[in-house]
Amino acid sequence: MLSLLKVLILGIVEGITEWLPISSTGHLLLLDEFVRLDVSPEFKELFMIVIQLGAILAVVVLFWNRLWPFQRPKSGVSGRSVLKQDVMLLWGKVVLACIPGAVAALTLDDYIEARLHTPAVIAAALIVYGVAFLFIESWNKTRRPKYQTVAEIPWSVALGIGLFQVLSLIPGTSRSGSTILGGLILGVSRVASAEFTFFLAVPAMFGYSLVKLLKFGLHFSTGELGLLLVGMAVAFAVSLAAIRFLMNYVKTHDFKLFGWYRIALGVLVLLYFLVIK
Repeated sequence: MLSLLKVLILGIVEGITEWLPISSTGHLLLLDEFVRLDVSPEFKELFMIVIQLGAILAVVVLFWNRLWPFQRPKSGVSGRSVLKQDVMLLWGKVVLACIPGAVAALTLDDYIEARLHTPAVIAAALIVYGVAFLFIESWNKTRRPKYQTVAEIPWSVALGIGLFQVLSLIPGTSRSGSTILGGLILGVSRVASAEFTFFLAVPAMFGYSLVKLLKFGLHFSTGELGLLLVGMAVAFAVSLAAIRFLMNYVKTHDFKLFGWYRIALGVLVLLYFLVIK
């Protein structure tokens, strides 16, 4: 029962922090100090990654009409489903944007896990990117976005956002934070940057979770499988609310609040791990 409660808490935190640009890694690092799963280190690492599949499913559900490329014939009209050209174009840009991150992850993931998963690195990334959000949003006050919608994002800008996603390999950066910042710098509106980040997450997070599953193997006990399924279900439900919140929030607000929050969290991580602990 206690393990189930811990999984519920972890799923809630994952569902919120995966989509808000505040770093799920930083939050889970702190949470792990107080909510420890009684499992092997290898399974805990897998759990933290695989519950992201629940978060991915939330994107698919909320944006199904924007992501599903097949259009059924109208009622009463016979014929095969046809491809929606605008959706295929979107997927092309998403796949292009995923390539830099995929190459970097396959090349550097083991090194980064061994060397950079430290409280100091995570805290530094939280603070640096928090300051970056404050700076970029202040800069944006004098700029008008070139691309107001996802459909307007050109291939070159999609690739640029994908290059920014590579930065998210550094723990504490936040995948959504790095891609949203990249979009803002490259002239994409807040709403379009957030949406493209969600779309980009589907192949990026699914691929990363699959790699982790293959490394770990499919040798779960019944109890471990239950923990994974519960964590994914909770992350899915909470992600639905978190994504809706962010999309409504950025229509009328900038990202400065998240910048200040990141700085505060980074300072908290430093104080706890380098001073208090």
